[in-house]
Amino acid sequence: MNTGRIASAFASGGCRLAIAGIALLCGIAAAFTLNLPALTGRVVDQANIIAADTRDALTGKLADLEAKSGIQLVVATVASLEGQEIEPYANQLFRSWKLGEKTKNNGVLLLVAPNQRKVRIEVGYGLEGTLTDALSKVIIVNAIAPRFKEGDFGGGIARGVDDIVTVLTTDASEWQQRPALRLDRQQTRDPTDLLLFFAAFVFIVLLIAWPGFRWFVLGMALNILTSSGGSSGGGFSSGGSSGGGFSGGGGDSGGGGASGDW
Repeated sequence: MNTGRIASAFASGGCRLAIAGIALLCGIAAAFTLNLPALTGRVVDQANIIAADTRDALTGKLADLEAKSGIQLVVATVASLEGQEIEPYANQLFRSWKLGEKTKNNGVLLLVAPNQRKVRIEVGYGLEGTLTDALSKVIIVNAIAPRFKEGDFGGGIARGVDDIVTVLTTDASEWQQRPALRLDRQQTRDPTDLLLFFAAFVFIVLLIAWPGFRWFVLGMALNILTSSGGSSGGGFSSGGSSGGGFSGGGGDSGGGGASGDW
């Protein structure tokens, strides 16, 4: 029996559970304090780092992707993460906007926080097998971060979107054959995996051993669901300028994707 593979698989599952659990807890704690930007269109440039012509070109490309595949890819920049790490912030923003179709969970969020020098690709449940964590990391490292380091935010975002679209619309076997993309075999395990695994363990222990914690999590989760449910994301669109009525389709994300900085 290959105990190494079993441990690796368990750790991977634990990390994903930890991300989802941490995102839920962070979302509960900050649900009433975060000032999330409204979903005003396919490109939400709160940080004002994307030139108008680039924004228009991106909007057209993202609309074309959704029209042809149903995949809803949205680009967002924020002026601040409001004290949070980018992972829980991106997950909460994705869930608030409900990106992707409800039955397919085929949404993707490219989030940039220039003041914190952070970027994340958040992937909906239904696309995790195509736009994997490893490929998301490669796109950040190879396409986005180098341009951000040079101050070219528009160029980095445009190139990142191009690569995301290519992965989503190209046979996955073609990408696996490209050595430059096999980041999961080029890098050692991220040391944060151990911390995430430990967080998952603590989260599960609390759920099992502390009934009050279970009821607290369940109650707050139901409160959030009931306060945001019943619509397909329209409640998070801005009032007057909603980008032609653009909204999410009810999709969800469990923390798949990758993050990076520059």
